[in-house]
Amino acid sequence: QVQLIESGGGLVETGGSLRLSCAASRRTFSRDGMGWFRQAPGKEREFVASISWNSVGIYYADFAKARFTISRDNAKNTQYLQMNSLKPEDTAVYYCATAKGSGVATLEKDYEFWGQGTQVTVSS
Repeated sequence: QVQLIESGGGLVETGGSLRLSCAASRRTFSRDGMGWFRQAPGKEREFVASISWNSVGIYYADFAKARFTISRDNAKNTQYLQMNSLKPEDTAVYYCATAKGSGVATLEKDYEFWGQGTQVTVSS
């Protein structure tokens, strides 16, 4: 069983920054594509960003392109999401996920393991 543990969420003011981390227990982490999704209250979960096993492939949702940065450290079995210039509409539970393949993926069906999520709240 793969465990994904997210951390780094919290309460921040508009314009602030947060860095989310996701530690994975999977021994094949270095060969897995990874991603971040989020779910705001009353809304469906949506794709945020994805990174390939070797960090060469990176893909962002349009809302994340200019403000968020996904990265990973295979030596630490950890991926990150740096979020800058946060807005109230970024308020959501953020989920880390392991892709079924080694490349980037944008659809939930292409992910097989999920973390429990970490709450991000941006105050106006």
